[in-house]
Amino acid sequence: MRAALVDDPTTGLSRRDLRLLHAVADGRVECTGSVEPDFFIDGFACCDHMAARALVRGGMIRAAGAGGRLPVRLTPTGEEALAAAD
Repeated sequence: MRAALVDDPTTGLSRRDLRLLHAVADGRVECTGSVEPDFFIDGFACCDHMAARALVRGGMIRAAGAGGRLPVRLTPTGEEALAAAD
């Protein structure tokens, strides 16, 4: 179903995915340390759980540690995807 949402054929990411990656790169995203993490952007709950979790499963973002609410960081794969889209 997410395939229908792809806006960038180069990276296979939607605009929402790219916005989330930009927010992570800017240090504005945190997540809970659970198996299916909840994400917070600028302190507010992120309502696009599908996009956030797909980026985790795709290896583009990860929590910076383990435990409660943690900063989210780009992985090298996420950095490459963001660079390819810009």
